[in-house]
Amino acid sequence: MASVAMVVNGKSITREVEGRTLLVDFLRDDLRLTGTHVGCDTSQCGACVVHVNGQSVKACAMFAIEADGAEVATIEGQANKDGSLNVIQQAFQDHHSLQCGFCTPGMVMTAAALLKENPKPTEAEVRSYLEGNICRCTGYHNIVKAIMAASGQDVTAIAAE
Repeated sequence: MASVAMVVNGKSITREVEGRTLLVDFLRDDLRLTGTHVGCDTSQCGACVVHVNGQSVKACAMFAIEADGAEVATIEGQANKDGSLNVIQQAFQDHHSLQCGFCTPGMVMTAAALLKENPKPTEAEVRSYLEGNICRCTGYHNIVKAIMAASGQDVTAIAAE
């Protein structure tokens, strides 16, 4: 067992973890932040995307101990301070960008990383950035529209594929 301390969604936490504990399991099982989903366990699907020190990472491919001293943001920390949806979450709702919702937390976290890095991405840039995230329900079209809308761009010209 090892002690791990980090700031998760603005709250300082310290816990004892086994060295083999994945960050995704630590978030879900130890901290009960179950919005971060376990999809493939092989870092292929992106359902477990969180931000560690401002960088988008797949939490199933990182040990909790590697996040010692880090700032971690999960989907639970994305809402506005008053509890309302943030601009990305609202755009996902407005543009019907979720169906079963399983991939949505990872998609939102990936979108947040993209828009931080590139506040006005093109449609092609959004599609490229999402390559590490799998959605089996939506066909991605409305997800792309939502991310473009969250960036403040007009989405009426985005054609369905």
